[in-house]
Amino acid sequence: MIRLTLYTTLGCHLCEALEAWLGRLASEEVTLERVEISDDEALMARYGVRIPVLRDAEGGELERGFEPTRLAGWLAARGWLDAAAWRQAQREDADRPAASGAVMRGGRRYLG
Repeated sequence: MIRLTLYTTLGCHLCEALEAWLGRLASEEVTLERVEISDDEALMARYGVRIPVLRDAEGGELERGFEPTRLAGWLAARGWLDAAAWRQAQREDADRPAASGAVMRGGRRYLG
């Protein structure tokens, strides 16, 4: 079981996206300890503009984990990436048509 801390706040849609990707890409079950940063001034100062932030037991942190490539790399570095699920997600993204007026660069969609 993978145990992680998620620094978050109520209604954080990026945190929800990170949790969805984490559930899809992790090679085993993940237990998240959610830390509400708005309850603590020190946490607000440290994480207020950075959430969602994932933290592992060794203190390694990941910002912007809602970006699948960043999350996949972070998980892979720890031996926690389900490589088959990641390949499938990449195939699905490649098969998805770009939005009208959008340009794809490096697997990211940019609006024109």
